[in-house]
Amino acid sequence: MSQLVKLKLWFEGSRPKTIPAAIVPVIVGTASVETDVTVYKLLLALVVSIALQVGVNYANDYSDGIRGTDQDRIGPRRLVGSGLINANKVKLAAGLSFLIAAIAGLALAIMTSLLLILIGFLAILAAWFYTGGSKPYGYLGYGEISVFVFFGLVATVGSSYVQSQTIESISILCSVPVGLLATALLVVNNYRDIETDSETGKQTLAVRLGKANTQMLFALLLLASLGIYVLIAVLYTYLVLITLAVSPLSLKLINHIYTKESAQDLIKILENTAKLHLLAGILLSIGLVAGL
Repeated sequence: MSQLVKLKLWFEGSRPKTIPAAIVPVIVGTASVETDVTVYKLLLALVVSIALQVGVNYANDYSDGIRGTDQDRIGPRRLVGSGLINANKVKLAAGLSFLIAAIAGLALAIMTSLLLILIGFLAILAAWFYTGGSKPYGYLGYGEISVFVFFGLVATVGSSYVQSQTIESISILCSVPVGLLATALLVVNNYRDIETDSETGKQTLAVRLGKANTQMLFALLLLASLGIYVLIAVLYTYLVLITLAVSPLSLKLINHIYTKESAQDLIKILENTAKLHLLAGILLSIGLVAGL
């Protein structure tokens, strides 16, 4: 296998399409502050968030791969499950990603508050034990809660905090739609994998709820995010209403989750949900910057 092919495999294994879920909370949290933005703190926050996302992707690849739960996937191939990359190398890649996140996070903690060290430690633990350890919580249906907390509340409020040194109510409220759409990504991903996860004993929330209730949950997450944009506009700045431009895409995705069933269609819904998350995050950030 050539070095170029290996590099492409590692890039594919990092799941680049999930990176926007790490970028959105940072830009929204930063946009919610009324003080001047310190660029290097923004960049460090992005490094922390993206490195954590890549780390959890490699960690999931490793843990699912050694358990054999990735052998019959509908979605993109996995490094360990497909046998393309040695499992220990993928585990090392996860560790290095977490180390990068820890170093950048430590720098931010020194500049702001040492409490960030504890939060960062908890985030790394959550990332590893999602599918790692003897009783991974992702296999028990708690993955969505973790995503909402760490890629919604913690990442958004944390990105605001490193800029302003205070926890503002607006950053907490803005973290809710960010977390809802990040959660929707995991919900539709697990919806796609209900059958294969059921066969391997992976009791995700989608498996526990069943198809009909998972469809409803996905719809509620998207509709609730739209409602929160209106609430932010009422409480802080009407310019946030620009985010409602994503409404047609949200409604289209809700329709598709109820009407599309093929593997390729479900993969497309996942990809478009990621696009929705990114677009909504950009528009929300623009509204906040322009209106605050």
